[in-house]
Amino acid sequence: QVQLVESGGGLVQPGGSLRLSCVASGTIFSWNPVGWYRQVPGKQRELVAGISGSGRVNYPNSVKGRFTISRDNAKNTIYLQMNSLSPDDTAVYYCNVVIALINYWGQGTQVTVSS
Repeated sequence: QVQLVESGGGLVQPGGSLRLSCVASGTIFSWNPVGWYRQVPGKQRELVAGISGSGRVNYPNSVKGRFTISRDNAKNTIYLQMNSLSPDDTAVYYCNVVIALINYWGQGTQVTVSS
């Protein structure tokens, strides 16, 4: 069983930056796909950044060039650097790890972009 704990969310002004972190209680290997998702009330959870088991990085057009996902396997930590934030990025952000075809999720961290 793996537990994921996100941190780093908060209130930021438009144009600002935040760095989210996700620490896993167990070992995450380089071949385990990882990702960050976000969700707003009334909408489906959407992928904002992912790293496949082969190391391929994927971003939707809505965040491409602004968000960067990275991982530190030695620290069992996944990061999401978010730059040039806009109010449309306001959501609860969740990290995800797939281990043996099982999806593990964190509890989420709120990101609010507002002046």
